[in-house]
Amino acid sequence: MRPLAKGREFYTIYNEFRMFDPKAFVAGLPNMPGVYRMLGEGGEALYVGKARDLKKRVASYFQKQAASPRIQMMLTQVGLVEVTVTRSEGEALLLENNLIKSLAPRYNILFRDDKSYPYLMVTGHRYPRLGFHRGAKDRRNRYFGPFPHAYAVRESIQLLQRVFRLRTCEDTVFENRSRPCLLHQIRRCTAPCTGRIAPEPYAEDVRNAMLFLEGREDDVIQNLSDKMAAASEAQRYEEAAAYRDQVRALSRIQARQYVESNRGVDADVVACATDGAIPCVNLVMIRGGRHVGDRSFFPSNAEGAAEEEVITAFLEQHYLEQPAPALVVSSHPVELEGIEVVTPSHGERRVWLDMARKNALLAIAQRVRDRATQEGRLVALREALGLPEGAQRIECFDISHTMGEATVASCVVYDRQQMQKAEYRRFNIRGVTPGDDYAAMRQVLERRYERVSAEGGKIPDLILIDGGRGQVSVASATLRDLGLHQACILGVAKGPERKPGMEELILESEERSLELAPSHPGLHLIQQIRDEAHRFAIVGHRAQRGKARTTSMLNEIPGIGAKRRKALIEHFGGLRGVQAAAVDDIAKVAGISRPLAERIYRHLHAAS
Repeated sequence: MRPLAKGREFYTIYNEFRMFDPKAFVAGLPNMPGVYRMLGEGGEALYVGKARDLKKRVASYFQKQAASPRIQMMLTQVGLVEVTVTRSEGEALLLENNLIKSLAPRYNILFRDDKSYPYLMVTGHRYPRLGFHRGAKDRRNRYFGPFPHAYAVRESIQLLQRVFRLRTCEDTVFENRSRPCLLHQIRRCTAPCTGRIAPEPYAEDVRNAMLFLEGREDDVIQNLSDKMAAASEAQRYEEAAAYRDQVRALSRIQARQYVESNRGVDADVVACATDGAIPCVNLVMIRGGRHVGDRSFFPSNAEGAAEEEVITAFLEQHYLEQPAPALVVSSHPVELEGIEVVTPSHGERRVWLDMARKNALLAIAQRVRDRATQEGRLVALREALGLPEGAQRIECFDISHTMGEATVASCVVYDRQQMQKAEYRRFNIRGVTPGDDYAAMRQVLERRYERVSAEGGKIPDLILIDGGRGQVSVASATLRDLGLHQACILGVAKGPERKPGMEELILESEERSLELAPSHPGLHLIQQIRDEAHRFAIVGHRAQRGKARTTSMLNEIPGIGAKRRKALIEHFGGLRGVQAAAVDDIAKVAGISRPLAERIYRHLHAAS
């Protein structure tokens, strides 16, 4: 053994024995923190792990006591071990996670969660607004969360609107309103945009809302009760009634949503359950003492793994990407550096764990049902189309445009009995006659499969084309030109009156239409994939169309060049902000005179 790479942070040791000798290899390892990589005879990654003490950890794999069947199977395949020494266990954890992501080892339990978690945002504006937020944070704003789902954030925003009546409109809309919106009329906003509330009472509402989000609802209720009493003594009965309504609303929320007597706690509750060899981890989020929702995770490469292994893998991977709360309650004991993890045996926190475990079991049952449904649909479709038994990858294409404007094509992928969203692709179609769907279909298929062929990607077993015989004919000719003859092509044309279940299926290989009953499971799978392709194309098309129209509407105004157009967009935050602005506000933008502002206002309002 010899060090091959040395740097400030770590160095790597390689096993150089052609025939792997565990005893000799372990004898040369240091008693230091680091990461070990077990590789197969061909150099493929089998497992990546971290260790506080590399010598002890790697040696534990080759001791006489029986490991789990899963680990025993892995050890029979080990042909090489690589070891990287790090300065600390925390550094080893980061390196382990990076290697797992890049190598995707066969025996590592992997949790993939592409979605970032959403937050509730209170902006730093002079009249702060409530908003939904993902992504990078701005120091001027306050963020509460994270929440497990977008609807949990929106539910909290609606709750705060009912109680504290804070604004949710964008700043560009707020700055240019001349009269209150509908939310003020239904008592969901105090209309600071038009001066219906002074800055001081609005700021008090914001402070109370943030105390509520921090779990200090008792302080809020006491504060509102004191104000109600003072207003009543001063015979300001309408004001007192408003405070009374807020207190009642908060009391109802208290009774319904709080899960612990120690309110204000931020905690994650993590439980693992296994049923029918399917492991699932359920994460329950408690923020400010309120149960804000849960999410279930199904790991890869976890067959035969113990629940403790699954929980450990989840916590280590999850908190590298997400901020950890003050408390993590786990169904199995786990040590995490810098994070308090408890495994209660009784009390309220044990009730939380039981709830999370039930959620995990329900998620497993739902997945089993979904798999059975998807498997049945796929088998029925294979039989109907005469596809081989192993066929499972389906790609579907759809073209979306409005009268030829902003044409976008979508490609969605169905594989391994589920939609593979990470493999979806959109294509902006250019260089074809507007509205020529045939040319658009030819272009998207060429761009898609030229790249797949060049990169050695997967060729689908079935290609769905959202369209009739013309589109199918174009698709068939395009794939023949590309030398792809193995994929089956099926056109999905809308039937009479465009009703679901009445689709005409055009089988290219036999030049005939296929009739499937509306209740046929294979047709249901086709509809599911076709509808997803349609949705994905429309989302892309609307984004392109909106971007194009923003530019074109301002381009059409005489006297507006690129510099002034940019100044308007930046000042008002977009076309909608310019449209909402008054003439006087437009004239305040650098380079915009009063006559030009009037011309812009007339043009935009005539266009809308």
